[in-house]
Amino acid sequence: MESKERDLQIKSFQLVKLLSWTLLMVIIASSLGLSLFLAKHADETLLEKQKEFALLQAENLNHQIYRRFILPTLIGFGRIGLKHKEQMERLDQVVRSTVHSFKVNEVRIYDPELTVSYSTDTEKIGKTDLAGEFIKEVLKSGNPKYEFSSTKSTLALIFDFNMRPGTMLLKIVYPLRSEKSLNVEENVIMGVMEITQDITEDYQSVINFERLILFTSCFSAFILFATIMAIIRRADIVNEQRMQERRQFEKELNQSEKLASIGRMVSGVAHEIRNPLGIIRSSSELLLKRLKDSDPVNVKILGAIHEETKRLSRTVSDFLDYARPRKITMNALDPSELLDKIYMFLESKCRESNIKLQRDYLPGHIVCADEDLLYRAFYNIIGNAMQAVEKDGSIKVSIAESEGGIKVVVSDSGTGFPDEIVEKVKDPFFTTKDNGTGLGLAIVTNIVESHNGKLLIGNNPEGGARLEIFLPKRKDC
Repeated sequence: MESKERDLQIKSFQLVKLLSWTLLMVIIASSLGLSLFLAKHADETLLEKQKEFALLQAENLNHQIYRRFILPTLIGFGRIGLKHKEQMERLDQVVRSTVHSFKVNEVRIYDPELTVSYSTDTEKIGKTDLAGEFIKEVLKSGNPKYEFSSTKSTLALIFDFNMRPGTMLLKIVYPLRSEKSLNVEENVIMGVMEITQDITEDYQSVINFERLILFTSCFSAFILFATIMAIIRRADIVNEQRMQERRQFEKELNQSEKLASIGRMVSGVAHEIRNPLGIIRSSSELLLKRLKDSDPVNVKILGAIHEETKRLSRTVSDFLDYARPRKITMNALDPSELLDKIYMFLESKCRESNIKLQRDYLPGHIVCADEDLLYRAFYNIIGNAMQAVEKDGSIKVSIAESEGGIKVVVSDSGTGFPDEIVEKVKDPFFTTKDNGTGLGLAIVTNIVESHNGKLLIGNNPEGGARLEIFLPKRKDC
């Protein structure tokens, strides 16, 4: 059931991530779409303005040609003949003086037979193959037409930061009309003008505006993307941490339930063993005293029985202590006094094994603790250190102030803990000894934690095991 609930939570979070990504994509697409719409609108607005300006320019040129060239020529020469040098020069002067302040690349005038009768590019005068469909349509309908031409696409222009003149051209084809004057009818189409204008510079401002819109949109989308990604990543990390904590909690809960069941079983078995074991132990001790000098063989056998009953009694006591920890009685005490008692008790054993027991502490570190339990915890740790060293080594015990309490450190010169078992040595029933119960450090851990302390197990940099016991400072006991 819990596994299904966890899977459901994972699927729910994955759905949230999917929705977040989808929302992000929608926002980015919307931003880019809006940017393109605004850019296109700005593009169309500029081109529309350019059309209006080109139309005004064409109308003005039409007016100037008619007033300054056609009428005077008709009055002076009676007819228009551009093959006449003087007439051509006069027309060229009128055209150039009219468009000189504008960026006009070329002006052409087609006659009704679609021949280029005038052009600012003199090489094209007289050609008959330059008139396109635009020219024909304008000559037929009398309505102006426009054509925009570019050497690059709009997308390419956005990334072209050095637009050269002539990149963007506007071509307007405008009917050359007569105006009301003398005996000439108004709006008679006398030909077609084709004006090609370079609008690159003006179009550059639109491209810059489009770049600004796209850059702002992309930057905003990137900021939004980074923000959402940071939120998703943080949520993912938090979710993973919670899942790990939950798995760890479930593991510890299962382990606790398992150990509780084992503890109840062990407690019942230990009680059944303890009484007959006590009888065997006292009986063997009594027989040893009686047969001490009479039968060496029987004395040796009884001695072995007596020692094994003592060892088994300690094992039963360990099981009972772990299965049913006794209620602690907190009193103010100095850990250095407990360590001194242990030192006095173990001094002879250390001397026999040539183990140097170093004490690096001073009295005066007062804590609230249960004297018997704390004594047992210290004794177990130092006893384990003696077993690890075996002989010809050293054990160092120190007490130092630590933030919020004191730290008791026991280090030895033994082989230390292998890396693969450091995390397991505090587990109940885990042991590397042939005759061990695996409850020594588990009991020490329970004792330390019952005092709101903490036990850390590791190795010294120079080798050997290192155990640190943190105990909080004294409060009201």
